[in-house]
Amino acid sequence: MKAKDLKDIFHKELDQVYGKDEVASFFHLGLEHHLNVARIKLQLEPEFTLSKSETDVFFELLEGLKQQKPIQYLLGEIEFYGLQFKVNENVLIPRPETEELVDWIINDAKSKIQNSETIKILDIGTGSGCIAISLAKHLPEAQVFAVDISESALEIAKENADRNGVEVKFIKTNILEFSLWEDVALRQKGFFDIIVSNPPYVRELEKQEIKPNVLDNEPHLALFVENENPLLFYKAITDFAVDKLKSNGSLYFEINQYLGQETKQLLVDAEFKAVELRKDLNGNDRMLKGIKQ
Repeated sequence: MKAKDLKDIFHKELDQVYGKDEVASFFHLGLEHHLNVARIKLQLEPEFTLSKSETDVFFELLEGLKQQKPIQYLLGEIEFYGLQFKVNENVLIPRPETEELVDWIINDAKSKIQNSETIKILDIGTGSGCIAISLAKHLPEAQVFAVDISESALEIAKENADRNGVEVKFIKTNILEFSLWEDVALRQKGFFDIIVSNPPYVRELEKQEIKPNVLDNEPHLALFVENENPLLFYKAITDFAVDKLKSNGSLYFEINQYLGQETKQLLVDAEFKAVELRKDLNGNDRMLKGIKQ
């Protein structure tokens, strides 16, 4: 089948659900992933044809999209901060906003690191490992630790670390039970230079804002918190950071855009200095940083 004819089928079946531009993006992502064919090739070779087996793969992709399964899960991978990450239903799909957080940390760290000194970083609630692995890749001086409660997520994260050629120490533990953490490094007072977390922060009342392809597929454990205590994880991690960060060490969060001031106040109350609330590229309160006294 000609690629242009197959693309027309995608538009006919999916445009009403996703919109024309996103459907075109899905189709070209499939071409790049399955056939290593760039978008420009279809413009240069309008008669480009797929074999039956290749066409069958695209019809499977089409069926998954019709069921509103995320394209990233259907392809099994996503690019994040210039690196390739495996993803499946056990981990959240990394977002562009999180890339902005990673970029902030890397720029801050590079401006402070002198003479290739080792810095110690902890990523709490690592999921696919996108934050920890990106930091390890771009900060070779860093010794990176990452924790998550999900064994399935950690398996994916470990595979992603191998895929990207970095060393990260992954540890299975509960974010809310720091007193039970057994790893020696994690129990040391004033051990880390940087602690970062993108914990669950979407309130149950905000579910109506979530698209079905996210709500029906991505792990709720990593997404949602109760309406009555939406800053549960932030409070616990802030208390942990007070004890485990070095003096002048930095705490970074990705946050709920609707709770920017409330989350910032947690750091102020914990006597962090230079507390900074930063907006993402869409103009939403999304990132927070504080420095331990």
